[in-house]
Amino acid sequence: MQTMMKYYKGSILLSVLGGVCAFFIGQYYSGTVAGGLSALFLATVLSVLEISLSFDNAVVNAIVLKKMTPLWQRRFLTWGVLIAVFGMRLVFPLLLVGVVAHLNPIDALVMAATKPDEYAQIMLSAHVSIAAYGGAFLMMVALKYFFEEGKDVHWISIIEAPIAKLGRMEAVEIGVTLITLYVFSGFQVEHDKMTFLISGVWGIVTYIAVDGIGAFLQSPDETEQLDLNKASIGMFLYLEVLDASFSFDGVVGAFAITNNLFIIMIGLGVGAMFVRSITIMLVDKGTLSEYRYLEHGAFYAIGILAVIMFAGTIQHIPEVITGLLGAAFIALSLLSSIRWNKKHAHS
Repeated sequence: MQTMMKYYKGSILLSVLGGVCAFFIGQYYSGTVAGGLSALFLATVLSVLEISLSFDNAVVNAIVLKKMTPLWQRRFLTWGVLIAVFGMRLVFPLLLVGVVAHLNPIDALVMAATKPDEYAQIMLSAHVSIAAYGGAFLMMVALKYFFEEGKDVHWISIIEAPIAKLGRMEAVEIGVTLITLYVFSGFQVEHDKMTFLISGVWGIVTYIAVDGIGAFLQSPDETEQLDLNKASIGMFLYLEVLDASFSFDGVVGAFAITNNLFIIMIGLGVGAMFVRSITIMLVDKGTLSEYRYLEHGAFYAIGILAVIMFAGTIQHIPEVITGLLGAAFIALSLLSSIRWNKKHAHS
């Protein structure tokens, strides 16, 4: 129990502080204790939803984090938390509403505090571009993993083995993502088609840029050894953009639960902190090496999330379905790993 507590102590403390803040925010807006309790309940629901939607994110974070130096691991857990909690859950929505409504961030903050319904309406109006951008980035992440040439460990071999062979084709993941974007753009209303395509292309460009920076930092010239600190900078950047892509849909989807930006920030921020704690536990305990198919399940879940983000621009898909599908792939890959371990226990 004490061993587990060392991973979750900070997350539990933040959840207590967040719960207190959520209660007083709800009481302030409603003027009643019941309103405060309702806000506390909504923040808790958002936290649970964020954790369920982001467990695959924690697995991918752990895959990258274990390659980083201890210094950059700590920075991911400090700077990264600040970026995830305050940057993506507070600053990003304010900037987005500011751009859409032509407001400066302060005016956007005032609108969020005094006119939450109007603020939520503006935020939701940007759903198509956000979903296309985040979905394209996440699809690139998933496809890059499955199209990796020479990949010899397969969970669902009938699917993964042929896909790995296609990885010999240069930039095949870009072609597949572009085709997917084009297909889904055909289902958009006329004035959203170009927005969807352009945002999706920018998602692809962002992935290529981040991946390229990481490759550059991890590739020493002929006279140098690999600088792990430089390589860790590229991995840190990759993780932050990945986290941002995961949070896009969650931030927009949260407005279906409440239109109060501050409750959303608290709920999703607490959830993001727990995801960080899960990440560290996975790295420290070597869970990824112990369960050989867990990575596969996480990347399947990311691919499914990308498709759901695209489909969500056409028809609303409840976040519960998204969370359950992701959890199902993670659970099945874990069970398959346990079964494989038992079968090969003697060897």
